[in-house]
Formats: sequence, C-alpha cells, structure tokens
Amino acid sequence: MCSQSLFAWLALSFTPKMGAKALSRLMSIDSAPNLIKRDSPSLQAIGLTTEQIRYLHGEAQRQAELSLTWAEQDSHTILTSFDPIYPPLLKEIASAPPVLFVKGEVGCLSEPQLAMIGSRNASLQGLQIAKEYASAFTKHGLVVTSGLALGVDGHAHDGALRAGGKTIAVLGSGLEQIYPARHRKLASRVVENGALVSEFRPDTKPRPEHFPRRNRIISGLSVGVLVVEAAEKSGSLITARYAAEQGRDVFAIPGSIHSPTSRGGNLLIKNGACLVQSEQDVLDEIDTLVNWSIDNRASSQPDLFNDKFEQPRENGKEFNHNEELPFPQLLANVGIEATPVDILASRTNIPVHEVMMQLLELELSGHVVAVSGGYIRKGRG
Repeated sequence: MCSQSLFAWLALSFTPKMGAKALSRLMSIDSAPNLIKRDSPSLQAIGLTTEQIRYLHGEAQRQAELSLTWAEQDSHTILTSFDPIYPPLLKEIASAPPVLFVKGEVGCLSEPQLAMIGSRNASLQGLQIAKEYASAFTKHGLVVTSGLALGVDGHAHDGALRAGGKTIAVLGSGLEQIYPARHRKLASRVVENGALVSEFRPDTKPRPEHFPRRNRIISGLSVGVLVVEAAEKSGSLITARYAAEQGRDVFAIPGSIHSPTSRGGNLLIKNGACLVQSEQDVLDEIDTLVNWSIDNRASSQPDLFNDKFEQPRENGKEFNHNEELPFPQLLANVGIEATPVDILASRTNIPVHEVMMQLLELELSGHVVAVSGGYIRKGRG
C-alpha cells in the first residue's frame, strides 16, 4: 500500500466508531484517498456522523501523520488487512483489526503460535508451569503468544525467551505506552526475539475496555489457547471464549477445587476444553494444524527450500501436485480455520450426508483433517 493510501486508511480507521465492517462498506463506495478528501455533505450522505466527519478532517489526519513518522523507525511496521504479510490466521476472524502496529520481527506473526494466558495472581506453581511449558513449546517450533500482563503472561514470555525461542506480546495500549510499566525490560527482550503488537495508535494509553479487545487478537493469531490458571471471572476466559468462537482449540490445566485461580480453568474443562497434564497433551492435539501451517508456508517458496525439504510422498512415491483433487467444490470451501459440516453443506449446496461422506474420503486420503470445531485443509490439499 502506497504512503498516500496508507495515510488515508489510517485516518479512516482512527475515526470514532469506525469498525472493520464500516470501513469495508466505505471502501465499496470509494477509495480511501478519495473518501478523506470528500466534503462534509458528501460524507454525511454516505452515513458518517457530524462528529466522525469533524474528527476525520482534523485529528484523524494528524494522528495518521504521526503514525507514519513512527513507522519510519527501525523494526517499526504498520500492517493493514490488505498487506500480503498480514497474519493469515488473524485475517480469517470475524473482527480482524484493520490496522496492526508491530515492533520487532513482523514475519513471526505468520508463524504457528500457541497462546498462553492466565491469572495475574497465579500461584508459584502456576508461574513455574507457564515458564516450563513455554520453553517446551518454543523448542517444538511454536511461537508463544500472550498479553505481557503480570503473572502467567509475563512468565510465558520469559520462558520462551530463555529457551531461545520467539514470543509475541499483544498489548491493550499503544506500543510506546508499555503496560504494566514494570514489564518494559521484558517488552524490549520481546522486540529482540519476536514482536510487540497492538491495534491501537503508538501513543494510546491503556484503558480497561482495550484489554477484552486485544484478547481476540491473542486467540486470533494462534492455533490454540492454553489457560494455565484463571479465576472464574477473568480476562483469560474472555480469550478462551474468543478462541472457541474462532474455531481454535482451547486447553486448560486443572487445579485444586479449593483454589480461586483454578476455578476458571476447571470450568473450561467441564465445558469441553482439553484437559492438559503435560506439554505433550497440547502438542499432540495441535501438531496437524501446525504442520499444515509449516507446509503451507514452505510451499509458497519452493526455490528457497529445495535443498532442505523433500517432496511430499504418498505410499513411498513423490506426490504429484498436478493430480486432480477429489471433490474440488467441497475442498475449495475448507480452509485454515475449522469449518463445521453444516456450514460446508450450506456453502456448497450439497446435502449434509453427502458432505460427510466426501469429508471422510478426503480425510482418509490426507487432504483434510477433523479438528475441534470442524475440518481444516492440510498442506497437500
């Protein structure tokens, strides 16, 4: 996206009550650069309020200019949902942020991630588990994603970094307003071996209503969410709910029925979350999706990896990528995010019983795999 278009897109996205759906509607009317040049009557005619128009013509453009200046610094990146490097998993969620501010290695946002979340007041055992599990996951090739909060979040980030892995911290504030302040050094370490991410302008101060919003990004970036310890009413359960709605696997570590910080995790298990007793419990569940992500990313750059990766094989023979795929209509509607059978039937106008039979054949032939929430497509598909 050119600087003029990015400037206009930022100005529109900064306008109050301008969500992704409203932005999409406006973009169907005119281009972003043309929209911000329209006069007040014209903008009012397409649905903007007087308050929005005043902000768009004034403060929004000033903030857009400041954001572009911020992005000129080393390791600073602004991503829009139109960018080819916008994280693909996040792009598929219903409320994907139209703009992401990134400080650090932007490429790791598209790598397979596991979210680790939990209580700010976790037990010593919970904190130790967070650190140990994060270390194990990074050694398995996963990026650990969390929210930089005190407690479980901070220990998960630290565990990943100490193991030499990568970690992503999603903030409920701007990237120049690190919260909590005592995690500024941790944030600097994250930038060196991962990335800080926010949908808020760099100078935005933390506000209570920002944190539930950032939770959907934590789960949206990840293939699964692990709740280490959580109270019955906590932000971690909000993230777990987002994860379930987004078709992600939800995992929880059980705890004592007498511990307030274990009630949330126990409740999730009671309601169907995967019970976790070791790191391997998580890895076994998400391996298929992680491998799909890695295969899909590698296949997009075959020339770079020919000397490192063998061709996929089937029954000992090289897989023929020109081979006609079975049930192409159904397969075209199965993607990286879990899709339920009834949705597939609706999209393809194929009866549910026929969809189930086709899915069974596709699963047996290795083109799709059943996961929590439906089916996903494997790399060879």
